[in-house]
Amino acid sequence: MKVVVFGATGNIGQRIVREALSRGHEVTGVVRDPEVQKSPDPAVSLLKGDATDAASVAKVVKGADAIVSAISPRISSRGLPAPSLVDAAHAVIAGARKAGVKRLIFVGGAGSLEVAPGKRLMDQPDFPAPYKAEAQQGAELLDVVRNDATGLEWTYISPAAEISAGQRTGRYRTTGDQFIPDAKGQSRISFEDYAVAVVDELEHRNHVGRRFGVAY
Repeated sequence: MKVVVFGATGNIGQRIVREALSRGHEVTGVVRDPEVQKSPDPAVSLLKGDATDAASVAKVVKGADAIVSAISPRISSRGLPAPSLVDAAHAVIAGARKAGVKRLIFVGGAGSLEVAPGKRLMDQPDFPAPYKAEAQQGAELLDVVRNDATGLEWTYISPAAEISAGQRTGRYRTTGDQFIPDAKGQSRISFEDYAVAVVDELEHRNHVGRRFGVAY
C-alpha cells in the first residue's frame, strides 16, 4: 500500500511511518520544512507540503492508496505557527477528492469521547485547562470529517487521554464514541501502540466511515 503521512516527523507521525514500513508498505512523509527535518527512516522521503492547502495536498498525494493526517495543532519545535486542524480537514478532504484518493485516516483527540451519553470528556469540570483548546480543535475536526467527507473512506482515531512514548506491545482495546478507562481508572496508550492501531485500520478497514478510540 502507498501511504502518505502528513506530520511524518511528529511524535505520532514518525511512529506511524515506522510501523507502516515494518509491514512492507511504501511510505512518503509530508512536512512543511523538509530541508531542516530528518526523516524517521532512510527509506522514507520527505516532501514539502501544506496540509491546510487543498492544492498542495492534491499534488503530494497523487497516486497514493491512503492518506494519514497526523499533524499537531501546536507550534512546531522550529517555531512554525500551529496549523488549524479544521483547515487541514477541509484541505485534506478536498485535496484527496481532487487526487482521486478515497482512504483517509485522521489522528484525532480524546476530548470528544463521551464519559456518559451526550457528555464529553473535555466538558468535565476536572478536564485540564491547558489542553482545552487542543481538545476543542480535535472535536471540530471530527465534526468536519463526519459532515464533509461524504463518499470518502475516512476513519478518525481517538487516542487514550494520556499518550506518550513507550513500548510497542501490539495490544490495545477499542471503543466507539465512549471513553474507556482501565481497571485503575486511567486512560493510557503509547505512541507506538497508537501507531499499531492506525496501521491495523489501514490494513483491515474495520471502522470505515466512523470514529473509534484506542486505549489499554
